[in-house]
Amino acid sequence: MKVLRDLADAGVEKPCALSIGVFDGVHLGHRYLIDKLIKSAEGHDVVSGVLTFDRHPDELLAPEKEIRYLTLFEEKVRLLGQLGLDFVVALSFTKDLSQTTARDFILSLLKRLRMRELWIGPGFALGRAREGDAAYLKALGLELGFRLQAPEPLRHNGHVISSSIIRALLREGRVTEASHLLGRYPSLSGKVVSGARRGQRLGFPTANLAADEKLVIPADGIYAVRVQWGTTNHQGVVNIGVRPTFEDQRKRVVEAHVLDFTGDLYEQSLGIHFIRRLRPEQRFESADALIAQMKEDVAQTRRLFQELEQ
Repeated sequence: MKVLRDLADAGVEKPCALSIGVFDGVHLGHRYLIDKLIKSAEGHDVVSGVLTFDRHPDELLAPEKEIRYLTLFEEKVRLLGQLGLDFVVALSFTKDLSQTTARDFILSLLKRLRMRELWIGPGFALGRAREGDAAYLKALGLELGFRLQAPEPLRHNGHVISSSIIRALLREGRVTEASHLLGRYPSLSGKVVSGARRGQRLGFPTANLAADEKLVIPADGIYAVRVQWGTTNHQGVVNIGVRPTFEDQRKRVVEAHVLDFTGDLYEQSLGIHFIRRLRPEQRFESADALIAQMKEDVAQTRRLFQELEQ
């Protein structure tokens, strides 16, 4: 799959079927739309592609909003690359781009990418002031010679699968439900930084993860996870929260206890894949009570992975 970073320099060997969007999370709804696009492209002997952006437009146009992502830009491009597309156009969303009219943007796609089909999801709009909605694009397609495709979106339990719903589930700690919509386990990534080493003294050493501040972090609680660095993959237990037994603070931490591992992970880049929420974070009356609960969390995690592996 080709990754094109500049539309002005883009070129494809055939006309294309294209979809445009942020595609945060590359969830099952996105994959459903892209699968239809690819099959149509194959049937019409054109190439298949996606055009996406390095940030949500609201990050530039409505900076007062708190934008949090399911996937960072390069991870999103990597996930899109696994879907069988011929190319991905990965653009920076700039002020100039935000002021481009829908017509001018479509004309650039017709010129640079030879677009013959445009596939869109629910609520889609492009161009300055979001003028290019489905009705506008359908009429423009009849004028300029491309087909607009707007299939019925994929639903789960009666609701359209969307990145916003998945973000809401994660903020509530409902990682299992989020995984059903993503088609994979939700994840966080970041580098291990130094901490208070309290876990070491309690017999449960932890790796403190400096997760990217742009990512959605699940609700405070204890989670069974997979911890990945390089090609290494371990079972683990993650605590997200403010460590109320020992500290009176508001700063949230993400700390992972990696099962059956005794090495040093400092400054390693980790991926945390959330399998199940075990319980909310809570305050214990003593260190001994906390240790007893942590032992039970580890035991529960081992039982969970045994069930998953059967």
